Amino acid sequence: MHVKSGDKVVVISGKDVGKIGKVLKAFPNENRVIVEGVNMLTKHKKPMGPTEPGGIVKYEGPIHASKVMLYCDNDEQGVRFGYNILKDGSKVRVCKKCGEVLDK
Repeated sequence: MHVKSGDKVVVISGKDVGKIGKVLKAFPNENRVIVEGVNMLTKHKKPMGPTEPGGIVKYEGPIHASKVMLYCDNDEQGVRFGYNILKDGSKVRVCKKCGEVLDK
């Protein structure tokens, strides 16, 4: 998958188009990601005893990974990326526009 947990991404299609958030969790087998503040779902929970009250709970739902792009802070938009191999042999993702390393 082109995104990992902790990446800053921008949503490029769907009801939340244009929102920027951090990837909280990635599911590579299903090709889905959970992004902070995107695809908010509501769940009505019953009270489970005196310690856990009931109510309406909002949480993020998964979206398809093809609906997000990596976000470059220099360009302030979603960007395509490529891979570079550093001198120590590690492989990093870099922005195609400005050349900034996106892996922190």
